Parts: sequence; structure tokens; C-alpha cells
Amino acid sequence: MREHAKIRRIDTPLVFPGYDGKAPRDIRTAWEHVVKRADIPNFCFHDLRHSAASYLAMNGASLAEIAEVLGHKTLAMVKRYAHLSEAHMAGVVARMNQAIFGQ
Repeated sequence: MREHAKIRRIDTPLVFPGYDGKAPRDIRTAWEHVVKRADIPNFCFHDLRHSAASYLAMNGASLAEIAEVLGHKTLAMVKRYAHLSEAHMAGVVARMNQAIFGQ
């Protein structure tokens, strides 16, 4: 993305604009190729939203902040997207135990 940002078009806010700059480029074929090449079964582009929400949550972003980043209007929708890993949850519990019990 950093390399793409160096040469991106300034006449459009789109990350992957089509030739006219008004409509997004269709990246389905490229996406399917890289997912197949990476040998990742049952993975779709939309799954990246779930990953982004989860990583934001695990790095301290509030539900309101995640909602803003993802463009959600309700916190209920954010909760559907932000899934915390078991390792992260274990760390949260361990930090709580340390703070309360010094263990």
C-alpha cells in the first residue's frame, strides 16, 4: 500500500480506481488468484473487515473508534465484527488477576 500511495491518482479518493477514476476497479480476478496461490481455503475479501476490527480491538481501540473506522452506525454491528483471540482474552484475564491479586 505504501508503494501504491506513491503513484496513486490524486483525482479520486478510491484506492483502486477504474480508468475513469469514478468507479472502483474490479479486483475480483486478482483477489481470487492470490487467495488460491496462498492456498487459503474459504477466504473472501470481506473477511478482512473482521480481521481489521479484531486487530483494532486487541490493540486498545474502543468500540466507538472501531465503528468509525469500519463505518458502522451501531455498536451492535461492531460487536459482530470484532472477535478477540483466545490468547488476547487470556492476557486480559491475566492482567486483571495481576492488578487485583498480584499474581
